[in-house]
Amino acid sequence: MTKVRVAVAGASGYMGAELLRLLLVHPRVELTGVTSERLAGERLDRSFPHLRGLTDLEFHDLRPEWLADVADIVFLALPHMESQRAVPGLRAAGRKVIDLSADYRLRDATDYVTWYKAAHIDPAGLGEAVYGLPELHRKAIAGASLVANPGCYPAGAVLATAPLFRNGLARLDGVVIDGKSGVTGAGAQGRKVDPMYLFTEANENVQAYGLASHRHTPEIEQELSLLAGAALKVSFTPHLVPLNRGLFTTASVVLASPLSTADLTAVYREVYAGEPFVRVLGDGDRPTTRAVVGSNYCDVAIVADTRTGRAVCVSALDNLGKGGSSNGVQNLNILCGWPERTGLEAAPVYP
Repeated sequence: MTKVRVAVAGASGYMGAELLRLLLVHPRVELTGVTSERLAGERLDRSFPHLRGLTDLEFHDLRPEWLADVADIVFLALPHMESQRAVPGLRAAGRKVIDLSADYRLRDATDYVTWYKAAHIDPAGLGEAVYGLPELHRKAIAGASLVANPGCYPAGAVLATAPLFRNGLARLDGVVIDGKSGVTGAGAQGRKVDPMYLFTEANENVQAYGLASHRHTPEIEQELSLLAGAALKVSFTPHLVPLNRGLFTTASVVLASPLSTADLTAVYREVYAGEPFVRVLGDGDRPTTRAVVGSNYCDVAIVADTRTGRAVCVSALDNLGKGGSSNGVQNLNILCGWPERTGLEAAPVYP
């Protein structure tokens, strides 16, 4: 069986490390290159001892022409607003790209000025990029040359609420979304570490941040608006919780008309029927981060609050998994026409 050559740029962070772990055991992939500006020349397994015995690759500096030479498909796990510098050269060389940063997620270029405080420099790529949440855009992903992997908070929020907006069951006003993420959601950060992510600050503590200003807000609004067929706004508040990895979302959505918990659960099960990585819970079961860590699963549940006329939607996923790298591997499988579970069959880690 001929394997597809895959490279990872920006592989020295948490997202990159998780991606490498998955790709090195993927049965249809040959990992042929990794880059890190900070670690160029160093062996991969020196920086990531958990990968000892799986690879003898070394980190290279980031040169798109080198990546295009060694790989057929390139993952980019670069800081936000850096991928767009590498993508044009890779695409000109005929390489497909799966970008794990935010650089190609937003369809409106002006949103980058508003939320990322910088102009987008690759409008052609932005216009052709496909948002890489398979449960919403599977067919488009299959024919894409550039896939924009979702952010972790948007993945949790959209999967928790999508069936309501897709079926016209929710009002478009008053959507409130609360997200709680483990500390790996901020990335490895290199030498410059925000004090809130230090052990002494994060342990035994819960902190809200990015109040009314988090960069994932327009991404959530974009995807839910597409599902609803009309523009909507959300009130989104992220929180840092003392977990290594894991993301929990609670969304409160006003229903268009009264529905029971059983009715809502039935809708969710119909929408997600056949989805390999979304598990709809019911009968009193509730999502937990512990049940999804180390996997590509997203567990969802919904409860009708008949007193307020709202639906309470909850989801749990691994921010480095379905909220990041393993979702990227699912996109790789779709691009290559392989079964979506390929390389992702392992159950979540417990305890």
